[in-house]
Amino acid sequence: MNPISAAMVLTLYFLGYGVIHSLLAATPVKRWVRRAFGLSSDHWYRLTYNIFATITLLPMLAMMVLLPSQTLYVVPSPWRWLMLGGQALATLAILFTLLQTGLFHFVGLSQLFADRPEENGSLNVGGFYAWVRHPLYTFSLVFIWLTPVMTTNTLVAFILFTFYFFIGSHYEERRLVAEFGAEYEDYHRQVPGIVPLPGRRYVAPSEPRPAEL
Repeated sequence: MNPISAAMVLTLYFLGYGVIHSLLAATPVKRWVRRAFGLSSDHWYRLTYNIFATITLLPMLAMMVLLPSQTLYVVPSPWRWLMLGGQALATLAILFTLLQTGLFHFVGLSQLFADRPEENGSLNVGGFYAWVRHPLYTFSLVFIWLTPVMTTNTLVAFILFTFYFFIGSHYEERRLVAEFGAEYEDYHRQVPGIVPLPGRRYVAPSEPRPAEL
């Protein structure tokens, strides 16, 4: 197998991965599971989904390493250390965002014991969420694109992940609009999706708008 064939295998696998996981995250599928297994499915569905998503992602990570590829570039020192430092900061930002979101809720552990597991609580608009609507995607992209060694396999995978994050954020926001209504629409108008923009941040209705300052 040559690098081009390896890239095609990675692409096909990831497309299948994306389609399956997008379907499983869709509201109609969750409703079908609720009808099939009862309301108790709300307790374990998210945790099961996350476990399945992690397990099915592992083969792609293995293929990135094991399939034939060509090295495109290797960033030398000291720039390599700057990139690794950026990855470390991105990792800390991801952890901070997960804590703000609710780590146990994000994983699906809180729902196991919650009285109303279908409820997601209030809309997050503070911290990094005040600057981008999807900070987990933002910092994940920073992390992968600061990788100092790039091969054809990692380049293909990172491009696929980037498209997946942008497309996935669109479908996620449809769910958030349905859940939070006008509150999320106001937040959506003020805050960029994944790429932060200078001067753009969330301002609560009780706060003066930038033009009024």
